[in-house]
Amino acid sequence: MSGAHRKAASPARATASAPARPADAPQPADTPQPADAPQPAAGTAQPAGAGQAAGGARSVATAQPAASLTLPVLADGVELVGEFKNSGYREPPQLVCLPNRQLVRLPPLLFLVAKALHEHRDLARGTDIETALDRVADAVSQEAGARLTGEQVVYLADRKLAPLGVTTYSDGTAPPVVKADPFLGLRFRIAVFPESVTWFVAGLFGWLFRPVTLVLALAAVVSAETWVLSTRSMSAALQHTILAPVSILLIMGLGVASCAFHEIGHAAACRYGGVRPGVMGCGIYLVWPAFYTDITESYRLGRLGRLRADLAGVYFNGIFVVALTLAYLKTGFEPLLVAVLYVNLEILQQLLPTLRFDGYYIMSDLVGVPDLFKYIGPILRRTLLLRRADTRLNDLKRWPQVFVTMWVLVIGPVMLFQLVLISTQVPGLVRMDWQKIQMLAAEAEHGAGALQLTASGLQIVLLVLPLLGLALILYRLLRGAVRMAVKYVNAPTAEPVPEA
Repeated sequence: MSGAHRKAASPARATASAPARPADAPQPADTPQPADAPQPAAGTAQPAGAGQAAGGARSVATAQPAASLTLPVLADGVELVGEFKNSGYREPPQLVCLPNRQLVRLPPLLFLVAKALHEHRDLARGTDIETALDRVADAVSQEAGARLTGEQVVYLADRKLAPLGVTTYSDGTAPPVVKADPFLGLRFRIAVFPESVTWFVAGLFGWLFRPVTLVLALAAVVSAETWVLSTRSMSAALQHTILAPVSILLIMGLGVASCAFHEIGHAAACRYGGVRPGVMGCGIYLVWPAFYTDITESYRLGRLGRLRADLAGVYFNGIFVVALTLAYLKTGFEPLLVAVLYVNLEILQQLLPTLRFDGYYIMSDLVGVPDLFKYIGPILRRTLLLRRADTRLNDLKRWPQVFVTMWVLVIGPVMLFQLVLISTQVPGLVRMDWQKIQMLAAEAEHGAGALQLTASGLQIVLLVLPLLGLALILYRLLRGAVRMAVKYVNAPTAEPVPEA
């Protein structure tokens, strides 16, 4: 089991550039998750300070008002959050929360447009639309230091904000529902507990983050780990456990409980920081069974708050280790030592900075860049193909740019190795499953006990789940390839060139 804790979505990014329907519109949200990584389009209407729209010297491309023009307004349930704190970007982006709790990252100019449209929403009832748009444009111009017109406000709403789900279109049409589709994100999941339950459970453990309690708990974790790993024999405990089906079932159950407690840690850290955690559930991350907690709201916090939410899972795993150690001291039951080893393996897995485990989010929040994966392509093109850095890299501050480059160059090959290793394990998993099924059938014929059959059955389930995960991934890849092929086949052909 694993915990793919979050951020069902990382703030998606929008830019104030682009003709036509935003070629650079962020991908839906973990975009909101990479989503944060739209491709820049030609033609720019930059935020104040960039000089692009200042004084109207270089005006933004204008869109012709529709016949049934209305004043765009914030979509129902949209919230203007404010600045993304401690970010790694040269120009601090602004966050907007969509109704589905997904966050969108906007440049200051677009945020000011959305804010002005919301503040002047009542003008649509008592003022003609052109005058209302002009007043919105004046309000934006005063704050941004760049002259905008009502037509430019319509253009930015229709081409930038509405496609992201932030505002309605200027003809009154509701915006689309933006959904996250991050690279290597947790896609196959089911929500088990609603936000209300998560909020209640998180409140039960929030006190563990109080400074005094935190120091004492960390001291207890270090003491327990040192004592168990330096004085106890894990090999003897493993031999004792393998021979007892009850012990195997106990360790499985404790492993599941540790994963669940890990996710409660993320939720509790969010509530302690003053933001609301989302749903809790389970699914399959790549090929592993996983629990998850939606803590996208942690992006509202500063860097320390986000890091606390990231580290809270392994912190709660450490507390679980302390509880197991105390239980062993009380009972002397050796399978509890194996459970400690199992939880430590969970912690190591979570701290891997390659896939979307806690270690990845720690790196991401440390540098202040929500989605590191979207920089793999630009960095490889710059370092290997010696091409000029694109705007995504230039948007970053100097040290985050260096940090992300090192992450890509070091972690990229490791991540590729991990994915290849996972793929090569498929034949072994199939053989192991088949052998276990045959063993279970043979034991059933010879009158094996109910506990032994249950233990073997659970092991088979845990072995089959990764195969199911791989099947779902292959299905998704195949479906995408078919769609691309159909799109290519159905693409309009070029007009024949007339002969001279």
